[in-house]
Amino acid sequence: MATETLKSDTGAGGTSVIRRVLLDNGALSALVVLVVAMSLLSGDFLTTQNLLNVGVQAAVTAILAFGVTFVIVSAGIDLSVGSVAALSATVLAWSATSAGVPVVLAVVLATVTGIACGFVNGALISYGKLPPFIATLAMLSIARGLSLVISQGSPIAFPDSVSRLGDTLGGWLPVPVLVMIAMGLITALILGRTFIGRSMYAIGGNEEAARLSGLRVKRQKIVIYALSGLFAAVAGIVLASRLVSAQPQAAQGYELDAIAAVVIGGASLAGGVGKASGTLIGALILAVLRNGLNLLSVSAFWQQVVIGVVIALAVLLDTLRRKAGSGAASSAGTAPGAPGSGRRGALKFAGAALAVALVVGAVSYFNSGSSGGTKKVGMSLSTLNNPFFVQMKEGAQAEAEKAGIDLTVTDAQNDASQQANQLQNFTSSGVSSIIVNPVDSDAVGPGVRSANKADIPVIAADRGVNKADTATLVASDNVAGGKLAADALADKLGGKGSIVILQGTAGTSASRERGAGFAEGLRAYPDIKVVAKQPADFDRTKGLDVMTNLIQSHPGVTGVFAENDEMALGAVKALGSKAGKSVSVVGFDGTPDGLKAVEAGTLYASVAQQPAELGKIAVQNAVKAAKDEKVASTVKVPVKVVTRENVADFS
Repeated sequence: MATETLKSDTGAGGTSVIRRVLLDNGALSALVVLVVAMSLLSGDFLTTQNLLNVGVQAAVTAILAFGVTFVIVSAGIDLSVGSVAALSATVLAWSATSAGVPVVLAVVLATVTGIACGFVNGALISYGKLPPFIATLAMLSIARGLSLVISQGSPIAFPDSVSRLGDTLGGWLPVPVLVMIAMGLITALILGRTFIGRSMYAIGGNEEAARLSGLRVKRQKIVIYALSGLFAAVAGIVLASRLVSAQPQAAQGYELDAIAAVVIGGASLAGGVGKASGTLIGALILAVLRNGLNLLSVSAFWQQVVIGVVIALAVLLDTLRRKAGSGAASSAGTAPGAPGSGRRGALKFAGAALAVALVVGAVSYFNSGSSGGTKKVGMSLSTLNNPFFVQMKEGAQAEAEKAGIDLTVTDAQNDASQQANQLQNFTSSGVSSIIVNPVDSDAVGPGVRSANKADIPVIAADRGVNKADTATLVASDNVAGGKLAADALADKLGGKGSIVILQGTAGTSASRERGAGFAEGLRAYPDIKVVAKQPADFDRTKGLDVMTNLIQSHPGVTGVFAENDEMALGAVKALGSKAGKSVSVVGFDGTPDGLKAVEAGTLYASVAQQPAELGKIAVQNAVKAAKDEKVASTVKVPVKVVTRENVADFS
């Protein structure tokens, strides 16, 4: 009998081990399914270069998530890691450049900054009795604000010696991947081999029991959150190294990706459960999804939907596995390893895996289905949460369809790091040319240089690219447009009055250039006083809120300049009946809603940039560059002030 059992176990050893590994690791199962699905759907996915891209794109999220793992295992939460990462990178760049501090000391200061932020979080939670959600939410705002204060809203060049962290070893092995692996090993060591690691599990499992057993819970929590801050600082340094600049708005929303990676990896938000390997797998799942959906030419809007659904299915798979395990343990007839429990577990796994595969497979419906003979062009826009860039996309798509071009449009969501990832994906998929509308002219440089090395021509749209070669720049002049706006508003006000300025997103080149042009134009009108400047992030709702507040403190304002039409329309709403009568509002972009407001008289003027025409010309030049035809180094799309008198020409 014993002999038969041994034979049976030995014969099934190979398959049972694989099955057990997959069934006991829901996140790993989901990752395997995703890799297989992406490999089948895209021939560009399973290449050495693209897999290295996935590793690089997972690195920052994974490093942040390793730090968050400590917090979640101890039943806490940390919403501040993205902002702390940006602050640490800004401190390093500022201290090494503006303050003249030696680079080594600047790195130490950046690291101490992250630890200090975590220490404050831990102290507020342990001794201030604040809920972790509230304490870290406050730090999210504080750290982001300090980053903007230090940088004055503008990117700061990163020291060359530190920027090597974003390079490769031997010309092929990415340093960010090595840093990610090193931080993962440190995380595993802390969790599995140290007193503080065991304390995390004890506190997360039952905090009161941990306290009664002699653990100094309050002190341990401070250490736990300080560790999270340390890992956030490292992530920020790696991110800034990739972008060769510290971006004050970098890593926005990364805290959610980090938390998602930890939970997808099998950790419990209730605490007491979690491991470094699971967190790494969770970060890889997110990176594989984003990379694969880019390669499949999935609409930028649908990508958000697909990613959300697949994340939910990955967690569901892990939940099913846990329930199957607990059910088996509670039933004598279905003990672990029994034939019945194995078949049921395998069926549940197969069902969940099939669901994941079907969701990923559904992207084929949104794939443009390009043939081998069709030229492929990639287009990365800074954001699609703005009508101006939506119009640019529509103009580009119309021209691409007319020319028989396979155009893939991606949305960087005003995140320079995400745009760098998109450019990497375009380069590895072998597109004929790339159109990029930079989030930041400096940060996009490394991605464009990679395309340069691959002999892929790059067209810059609306904003230029620094420290890299582009075939041409298709743009309207933001500085000239700002001057036109100043002249138009001054003419309407008769050369005197008090005005407020609604600024765009801090750190973006469009906001800087439009604001600089307006300020330069306004110097010719000394009787016009700027009584307030406030950012409203190119957003209509924020424009409404900011203008509502400014009216309270400056009721006698006679003019408003908004750096885009969305904020101008928010200001018009806040002004109510005053708009177009006692207060003149000038916007920028010439969007359809903006032109309607000009026609109605509530918006005095808008500086029209003709974004659809800009997108059309960008595609035309991308096609020419792909054919090695000569293109002009700069193509200017005319800007013009649109008022009620000439709005019919634009509408």
